[in-house]
Amino acid sequence: MLKGKHIVLGISGGIAAYKAAYLLRLLVKKGAEVQVVITPNGKEFITPATLAALSGKPVVSEFFAANTGEWHSHVDLGLWADLMIVAPATASTIGKMANGIADNMLITTYLSAKEQVMVAPAMDLDMWAHPSTQRNVATLRKDGVIIVEPASGELASGLTGKGRMEEPEGIVKAAEDYFRRRETLRGKRVMVTAGPTYENIDPVRFIGNYSSGKMGFAIAAEAAARGADVTLVAGPVGLPTPDGVKERVDVTSAVEMYNAVTQRYADADIVVLAAAVADYAPATISDTKIKREGASTMELQLVRNPDIAATLGESKQGQTLVGFALETDHELSNAMHKLEKKNLDWIVLNSLRDPEAGFMKDTNKVTIVSRKGETHSFPAKTKREVAADIIDTITGNKDENGKT
Repeated sequence: MLKGKHIVLGISGGIAAYKAAYLLRLLVKKGAEVQVVITPNGKEFITPATLAALSGKPVVSEFFAANTGEWHSHVDLGLWADLMIVAPATASTIGKMANGIADNMLITTYLSAKEQVMVAPAMDLDMWAHPSTQRNVATLRKDGVIIVEPASGELASGLTGKGRMEEPEGIVKAAEDYFRRRETLRGKRVMVTAGPTYENIDPVRFIGNYSSGKMGFAIAAEAAARGADVTLVAGPVGLPTPDGVKERVDVTSAVEMYNAVTQRYADADIVVLAAAVADYAPATISDTKIKREGASTMELQLVRNPDIAATLGESKQGQTLVGFALETDHELSNAMHKLEKKNLDWIVLNSLRDPEAGFMKDTNKVTIVSRKGETHSFPAKTKREVAADIIDTITGNKDENGKT
Protein backbone atom coordinates (compact mmCIF):
# COMPACT_ATOMS: atom_id res chain seq x y z
CA MET A 1 0.00 0.00 0.00
CA LEU A 2 2.94 2.39 0.49
CA LYS A 3 4.88 1.71 -2.70
CA GLY A 4 5.40 4.93 -4.63
CA LYS A 5 3.63 7.05 -2.02
CA HIS A 6 5.07 10.46 -1.10
CA ILE A 7 5.29 10.79 2.68
CA VAL A 8 6.44 13.78 4.70
CA LEU A 9 7.81 12.61 8.03
CA GLY A 10 7.71 15.38 10.62
CA ILE A 11 9.94 14.93 13.66
CA SER A 12 9.65 17.12 16.74
CA GLY A 13 11.92 17.40 19.78
CA GLY A 14 11.29 14.51 22.12
CA ILE A 15 13.27 11.50 23.29
CA ALA A 16 11.11 9.30 21.05
CA ALA A 17 12.79 10.96 18.05
CA TYR A 18 15.21 8.02 18.00
CA LYS A 19 12.29 5.83 16.91
CA ALA A 20 11.83 8.05 13.87
CA ALA A 21 14.93 6.47 12.32
CA TYR A 22 13.30 3.04 12.55
CA LEU A 23 10.02 4.41 11.24
CA LEU A 24 11.79 6.07 8.33
CA ARG A 25 13.62 2.87 7.47
CA LEU A 26 10.38 0.86 7.49
CA LEU A 27 8.60 3.38 5.26
CA VAL A 28 11.44 3.32 2.74
CA LYS A 29 11.54 -0.49 2.80
CA LYS A 30 7.82 -0.48 1.99
CA GLY A 31 8.59 1.52 -1.14
CA ALA A 32 7.59 5.00 0.05
CA GLU A 33 9.50 8.14 -0.92
CA VAL A 34 10.05 10.02 2.34
CA GLN A 35 10.95 13.65 2.95
CA VAL A 36 11.95 14.43 6.53
CA VAL A 37 11.04 17.76 8.10
CA ILE A 38 12.50 18.22 11.58
CA THR A 39 12.10 20.96 14.15
CA PRO A 40 15.20 22.71 15.55
CA ASN A 41 14.65 20.92 18.87
CA GLY A 42 14.31 17.61 17.05
CA LYS A 43 17.90 17.93 15.84
CA GLU A 44 19.00 17.82 19.49
CA PHE A 45 17.77 14.22 19.67
CA ILE A 46 18.64 12.80 16.23
CA THR A 47 20.98 14.16 13.58
CA PRO A 48 19.91 15.22 10.10
CA ALA A 49 22.86 13.22 8.72
CA THR A 50 21.31 9.97 9.99
CA LEU A 51 17.91 10.83 8.59
CA ALA A 52 19.30 11.96 5.24
CA ALA A 53 21.23 8.71 4.88
CA LEU A 54 18.10 6.67 5.56
CA SER A 55 15.78 8.71 3.34
CA GLY A 56 18.17 9.51 0.52
CA LYS A 57 17.03 13.14 0.68
CA PRO A 58 18.41 16.24 2.39
CA VAL A 59 16.57 16.91 5.63
CA VAL A 60 14.52 20.11 5.79
CA SER A 61 14.54 22.07 9.03
CA GLU A 62 14.85 25.81 8.44
CA PHE A 63 12.94 28.10 6.11
CA PHE A 64 16.17 29.08 4.38
CA ALA A 65 19.42 27.20 3.75
CA ALA A 66 22.09 28.78 5.97
CA ASN A 67 24.82 29.07 3.33
CA THR A 68 22.92 29.82 0.13
CA GLY A 69 19.73 31.48 1.30
CA GLU A 70 17.74 28.93 -0.71
CA TRP A 71 14.08 28.92 0.32
CA HIS A 72 12.55 25.62 1.41
CA SER A 73 8.97 25.77 0.19
CA HIS A 74 6.53 24.36 2.70
CA VAL A 75 3.81 24.87 0.07
CA ASP A 76 5.57 22.58 -2.39
CA LEU A 77 6.03 19.97 0.33
CA GLY A 78 2.35 20.15 1.23
CA LEU A 79 1.36 19.63 -2.39
CA TRP A 80 3.89 16.82 -2.91
CA ALA A 81 2.81 14.69 0.05
CA ASP A 82 0.26 11.88 -0.19
CA LEU A 83 0.46 11.61 3.59
CA MET A 84 2.15 13.56 6.37
CA ILE A 85 3.16 11.71 9.53
CA VAL A 86 4.30 13.64 12.60
CA ALA A 87 6.18 11.21 14.85
CA PRO A 88 7.04 11.95 17.51
CA ALA A 89 4.54 14.74 18.08
CA THR A 90 5.29 16.52 21.35
CA ALA A 91 2.70 18.42 23.39
CA SER A 92 4.18 21.66 22.06
CA THR A 93 3.94 20.58 18.42
CA ILE A 94 0.39 19.31 18.89
CA GLY A 95 -0.57 22.63 20.47
CA LYS A 96 0.96 24.57 17.60
CA MET A 97 -0.77 22.39 15.02
CA ALA A 98 -4.14 22.77 16.73
CA ASN A 99 -3.83 26.55 16.95
CA GLY A 100 -2.01 27.33 13.70
CA ILE A 101 1.15 28.69 15.32
CA ALA A 102 3.41 28.56 12.28
CA ASP A 103 6.79 29.29 13.82
CA ASN A 104 8.77 26.44 12.29
CA MET A 105 9.01 24.50 9.05
CA LEU A 106 7.12 21.50 10.34
CA ILE A 107 4.04 23.53 11.29
CA THR A 108 4.00 25.54 8.05
CA THR A 109 4.23 22.28 6.10
CA TYR A 110 1.30 20.92 8.12
CA LEU A 111 -0.74 24.02 7.34
CA SER A 112 0.04 23.56 3.64
CA ALA A 113 -0.72 19.82 3.51
CA LYS A 114 -3.49 18.97 1.06
CA GLU A 115 -3.71 15.28 1.92
CA GLN A 116 -4.16 13.33 5.15
CA VAL A 117 -2.11 14.13 8.24
CA MET A 118 -1.34 11.52 10.91
CA VAL A 119 0.05 12.30 14.37
CA ALA A 120 1.79 9.95 16.80
CA PRO A 121 1.95 11.73 20.18
CA ALA A 122 4.86 11.17 22.56
CA MET A 123 5.13 12.78 26.01
CA ASP A 124 4.97 12.07 29.73
CA LEU A 125 1.72 10.71 31.13
CA ASP A 126 0.78 13.92 32.97
CA MET A 127 1.34 16.00 29.85
CA TRP A 128 -0.78 13.60 27.78
CA ALA A 129 -3.58 13.65 30.36
CA HIS A 130 -3.52 17.43 30.82
CA PRO A 131 -6.77 19.13 29.73
CA SER A 132 -4.94 21.49 27.38
CA THR A 133 -3.32 18.58 25.52
CA GLN A 134 -6.61 16.73 25.31
CA ARG A 135 -8.33 19.87 23.98
CA ASN A 136 -5.65 20.23 21.32
CA VAL A 137 -5.90 16.57 20.34
CA ALA A 138 -9.69 16.91 20.12
CA THR A 139 -9.23 19.92 17.83
CA LEU A 140 -6.93 17.96 15.55
CA ARG A 141 -9.43 15.08 15.41
CA LYS A 142 -12.17 17.54 14.50
CA ASP A 143 -9.92 18.91 11.76
CA GLY A 144 -9.61 15.42 10.30
CA VAL A 145 -6.15 14.51 11.61
CA ILE A 146 -5.64 10.81 12.37
CA ILE A 147 -4.33 10.33 15.92
CA VAL A 148 -2.22 7.20 16.44
CA GLU A 149 -2.86 6.78 20.15
CA PRO A 150 0.18 6.60 22.41
CA ALA A 151 0.83 3.36 24.23
CA SER A 152 1.22 2.73 27.95
CA GLY A 153 4.59 1.77 29.33
CA GLU A 154 7.79 3.05 30.87
CA LEU A 155 8.44 6.72 30.05
CA ALA A 156 11.61 8.81 29.90
CA SER A 157 10.70 10.33 33.27
CA GLY A 158 10.91 6.92 34.87
CA LEU A 159 7.16 6.85 35.41
CA THR A 160 4.85 4.30 33.85
CA GLY A 161 1.68 5.27 32.05
CA LYS A 162 0.16 6.36 28.76
CA GLY A 163 2.36 8.60 26.65
CA ARG A 164 4.84 6.35 24.80
CA MET A 165 4.87 6.91 21.07
CA GLU A 166 3.38 3.96 19.20
CA GLU A 167 6.05 1.63 17.87
CA PRO A 168 7.18 2.25 14.25
CA GLU A 169 5.49 -0.96 13.07
CA GLY A 170 2.16 0.27 14.46
CA ILE A 171 2.52 3.64 12.75
CA VAL A 172 3.34 1.97 9.42
CA LYS A 173 0.26 -0.23 9.80
CA ALA A 174 -1.86 2.86 10.45
CA ALA A 175 -0.47 4.42 7.27
CA GLU A 176 -1.18 1.27 5.26
CA ASP A 177 -4.70 1.09 6.70
CA TYR A 178 -5.28 4.70 5.66
CA PHE A 179 -4.27 4.07 2.04
CA ARG A 180 -6.26 0.84 1.98
CA ARG A 181 -9.38 2.68 3.19
CA ARG A 182 -8.79 5.42 0.63
CA GLU A 183 -9.43 2.89 -2.13
CA THR A 184 -12.60 1.49 -0.54
CA LEU A 185 -14.98 3.39 -2.84
CA ARG A 186 -12.82 3.84 -5.92
CA GLY A 187 -15.12 3.79 -8.95
CA LYS A 188 -18.31 3.93 -6.88
CA ARG A 189 -20.97 6.61 -7.22
CA VAL A 190 -22.21 7.81 -3.84
CA MET A 191 -25.09 10.19 -3.17
CA VAL A 192 -25.48 11.78 0.27
CA THR A 193 -28.28 13.97 1.60
CA ALA A 194 -27.50 16.40 4.41
CA GLY A 195 -28.98 19.16 6.52
CA PRO A 196 -32.58 20.19 7.21
CA THR A 197 -35.41 21.13 4.91
CA TYR A 198 -37.37 24.35 5.31
CA GLU A 199 -41.08 24.37 4.50
CA ASN A 200 -42.26 27.92 3.83
CA ILE A 201 -45.28 29.40 5.58
CA ASP A 202 -44.90 32.87 4.08
CA PRO A 203 -41.96 34.87 2.67
CA VAL A 204 -40.31 35.21 6.11
CA ARG A 205 -41.38 32.14 8.10
CA PHE A 206 -40.87 28.41 7.72
CA ILE A 207 -41.14 25.05 9.45
CA GLY A 208 -37.70 23.54 9.97
CA ASN A 209 -35.49 21.62 12.35
CA TYR A 210 -32.13 21.97 14.07
CA SER A 211 -30.05 19.85 11.69
CA SER A 212 -26.67 21.47 10.98
CA GLY A 213 -25.73 19.18 8.09
CA LYS A 214 -22.39 18.30 9.74
CA MET A 215 -22.99 14.54 9.73
CA GLY A 216 -23.99 14.37 6.08
CA PHE A 217 -21.15 16.63 5.01
CA ALA A 218 -18.69 14.46 6.96
CA ILE A 219 -19.99 11.36 5.15
CA ALA A 220 -19.63 13.10 1.78
CA ALA A 221 -16.08 14.16 2.66
CA GLU A 222 -15.13 10.65 3.78
CA ALA A 223 -16.62 9.05 0.67
CA ALA A 224 -14.77 11.49 -1.59
CA ALA A 225 -11.51 10.83 0.29
CA ARG A 226 -11.98 7.13 -0.44
CA GLY A 227 -12.19 7.68 -4.17
CA ALA A 228 -15.95 7.83 -4.69
CA ASP A 229 -17.71 10.00 -7.23
CA VAL A 230 -19.86 11.95 -4.74
CA THR A 231 -23.06 13.91 -5.19
CA LEU A 232 -24.11 15.91 -2.13
CA VAL A 233 -27.74 17.06 -1.92
CA ALA A 234 -27.76 19.70 0.79
CA GLY A 235 -30.55 21.48 2.57
CA PRO A 236 -30.14 25.11 3.68
CA VAL A 237 -26.83 25.07 5.57
CA GLY A 238 -23.79 27.34 5.59
CA LEU A 239 -21.14 24.62 5.26
CA PRO A 240 -18.46 24.66 2.55
CA THR A 241 -18.45 21.87 -0.02
CA PRO A 242 -16.03 19.12 1.12
CA ASP A 243 -12.91 18.59 -0.94
CA GLY A 244 -13.37 16.07 -3.72
CA VAL A 245 -17.16 16.23 -3.92
CA LYS A 246 -18.05 16.17 -7.61
CA GLU A 247 -21.52 17.70 -7.47
CA ARG A 248 -23.37 19.71 -4.85
CA VAL A 249 -27.09 20.34 -5.23
CA ASP A 250 -28.55 22.94 -2.87
CA VAL A 251 -32.24 22.61 -2.06
CA THR A 252 -34.63 24.15 0.45
CA SER A 253 -37.80 22.10 0.77
CA ALA A 254 -38.51 18.39 1.09
CA VAL A 255 -40.07 18.34 -2.38
CA GLU A 256 -36.95 19.92 -3.87
CA MET A 257 -34.78 17.33 -2.11
CA TYR A 258 -37.08 14.54 -3.27
CA ASN A 259 -36.80 15.69 -6.88
CA ALA A 260 -33.02 16.10 -6.74
CA VAL A 261 -32.50 12.66 -5.20
CA THR A 262 -34.94 10.69 -7.36
CA GLN A 263 -33.53 12.22 -10.55
CA ARG A 264 -30.04 10.95 -9.66
CA TYR A 265 -30.94 7.68 -7.94
CA ALA A 266 -30.57 5.38 -10.95
CA ASP A 267 -26.91 6.38 -11.36
CA ALA A 268 -25.94 5.79 -7.73
CA ASP A 269 -24.27 2.74 -6.21
CA ILE A 270 -24.63 3.88 -2.59
CA VAL A 271 -27.13 6.38 -1.17
CA VAL A 272 -26.79 7.70 2.39
CA LEU A 273 -29.86 9.61 3.59
CA ALA A 274 -28.45 11.72 6.42
CA ALA A 275 -30.74 14.74 5.91
CA ALA A 276 -33.46 15.60 8.42
CA VAL A 277 -36.39 15.92 6.02
CA ALA A 278 -39.66 17.47 7.16
CA ASP A 279 -42.53 14.99 7.22
CA TYR A 280 -45.13 17.73 6.63
CA ALA A 281 -45.40 21.10 4.89
CA PRO A 282 -48.01 23.89 4.98
CA ALA A 283 -50.91 23.18 2.63
CA THR A 284 -50.75 26.77 1.35
CA ILE A 285 -47.96 29.35 1.31
CA SER A 286 -48.88 32.99 1.70
CA ASP A 287 -47.39 35.35 -0.89
CA THR A 288 -47.19 38.09 1.70
CA LYS A 289 -46.13 38.18 5.33
CA ILE A 290 -48.92 36.94 7.57
CA LYS A 291 -49.86 39.68 10.01
CA ARG A 292 -50.80 39.07 13.60
CA GLU A 293 -54.50 39.83 13.94
CA GLY A 294 -56.78 39.99 16.95
CA ALA A 295 -57.19 36.22 17.38
CA SER A 296 -54.98 34.59 20.02
CA THR A 297 -54.46 31.44 17.92
CA MET A 298 -53.71 30.62 14.30
CA GLU A 299 -54.45 27.38 12.49
CA LEU A 300 -51.89 25.96 10.11
CA GLN A 301 -52.98 23.08 7.88
CA LEU A 302 -50.21 20.65 7.00
CA VAL A 303 -49.92 18.08 4.22
CA ARG A 304 -47.60 15.10 4.06
CA ASN A 305 -44.33 15.48 2.17
CA PRO A 306 -43.14 12.73 -0.16
CA ASP A 307 -41.17 10.03 1.65
CA ILE A 308 -37.72 9.97 0.05
CA ALA A 309 -36.45 6.84 1.80
CA ALA A 310 -39.61 4.83 1.10
CA THR A 311 -39.62 5.87 -2.57
CA LEU A 312 -35.99 4.83 -3.03
CA GLY A 313 -36.59 1.58 -1.15
CA GLU A 314 -39.49 0.68 -3.46
CA SER A 315 -37.48 1.32 -6.64
CA LYS A 316 -34.15 -0.09 -5.47
CA GLN A 317 -32.22 -1.90 -8.20
CA GLY A 318 -28.99 -3.02 -6.63
CA GLN A 319 -28.16 0.19 -4.78
CA THR A 320 -27.00 0.10 -1.16
CA LEU A 321 -29.48 2.28 0.71
CA VAL A 322 -28.55 3.71 4.11
CA GLY A 323 -30.97 5.65 6.29
CA PHE A 324 -30.76 7.50 9.58
CA ALA A 325 -33.01 7.28 12.63
CA LEU A 326 -32.88 9.98 15.29
CA GLU A 327 -34.98 8.68 18.15
CA THR A 328 -36.06 9.80 21.61
CA ASP A 329 -37.55 6.53 22.91
CA HIS A 330 -37.58 2.81 22.03
CA GLU A 331 -34.60 3.67 19.87
CA LEU A 332 -33.52 0.30 18.51
CA SER A 333 -37.00 -1.09 17.88
CA ASN A 334 -38.06 2.13 16.12
CA ALA A 335 -34.94 2.10 13.97
CA MET A 336 -35.42 -1.53 12.96
CA HIS A 337 -39.05 -0.86 12.11
CA LYS A 338 -37.98 2.00 9.83
CA LEU A 339 -35.31 -0.22 8.28
CA GLU A 340 -37.86 -2.86 7.31
CA LYS A 341 -40.71 -0.52 6.37
CA LYS A 342 -38.60 1.51 3.95
CA ASN A 343 -36.59 -1.40 2.54
CA LEU A 344 -33.23 -0.02 3.65
CA ASP A 345 -30.03 -2.05 3.72
CA TRP A 346 -28.61 -0.24 6.75
CA ILE A 347 -29.85 2.26 9.28
CA VAL A 348 -27.77 4.52 11.51
CA LEU A 349 -29.35 5.08 14.90
CA ASN A 350 -28.57 7.99 17.19
CA SER A 351 -30.52 9.20 20.20
CA LEU A 352 -31.47 12.72 21.21
CA ARG A 353 -31.16 11.54 24.80
CA ASP A 354 -27.40 11.08 24.40
CA PRO A 355 -25.56 14.35 25.16
CA GLU A 356 -22.84 13.51 22.61
CA ALA A 357 -25.27 12.89 19.75
CA GLY A 358 -27.99 14.77 17.95
CA PHE A 359 -28.34 18.08 16.19
CA MET A 360 -25.68 20.80 15.86
CA LYS A 361 -22.95 18.86 17.67
CA ASP A 362 -19.43 18.07 16.49
CA THR A 363 -19.65 14.54 17.89
CA ASN A 364 -22.03 11.67 17.41
CA LYS A 365 -22.61 8.26 18.95
CA VAL A 366 -24.22 5.72 16.69
CA THR A 367 -25.40 2.17 16.36
CA ILE A 368 -25.50 0.83 12.81
CA VAL A 369 -28.05 -1.91 12.10
CA SER A 370 -28.07 -4.17 9.04
CA ARG A 371 -31.03 -5.65 7.22
CA LYS A 372 -30.04 -8.97 8.78
CA GLY A 373 -30.41 -7.49 12.26
CA GLU A 374 -26.69 -7.26 12.98
CA THR A 375 -25.82 -4.30 15.21
CA HIS A 376 -22.52 -2.41 15.20
CA SER A 377 -22.20 -0.01 18.13
CA PHE A 378 -19.54 2.67 18.48
CA PRO A 379 -18.52 5.09 21.24
CA ALA A 380 -18.86 8.85 20.85
CA LYS A 381 -16.51 10.21 18.20
CA THR A 382 -16.13 13.22 15.95
CA LYS A 383 -18.56 13.19 13.06
CA ARG A 384 -15.75 12.61 10.56
CA GLU A 385 -14.69 9.53 12.56
CA VAL A 386 -18.33 8.41 12.68
CA ALA A 387 -18.49 8.85 8.89
CA ALA A 388 -15.48 6.54 8.57
CA ASP A 389 -17.18 3.97 10.81
CA ILE A 390 -20.35 4.12 8.72
CA ILE A 391 -18.50 3.59 5.45
CA ASP A 392 -16.29 0.88 6.93
CA THR A 393 -19.37 -0.94 8.21
CA ILE A 394 -21.52 -0.79 5.08
CA THR A 395 -18.58 -1.85 2.90
CA GLY A 396 -17.66 -4.75 5.20
CA ASN A 397 -14.34 -3.39 6.46
CA LYS A 398 -15.16 -3.59 10.18
CA ASP A 399 -16.72 -6.06 12.56
CA GLU A 400 -19.36 -5.27 15.14
CA ASN A 401 -16.76 -3.90 17.53
CA GLY A 402 -15.55 -1.37 15.00
CA LYS A 403 -12.27 -3.25 14.46
CA THR A 404 -10.70 -3.41 11.04
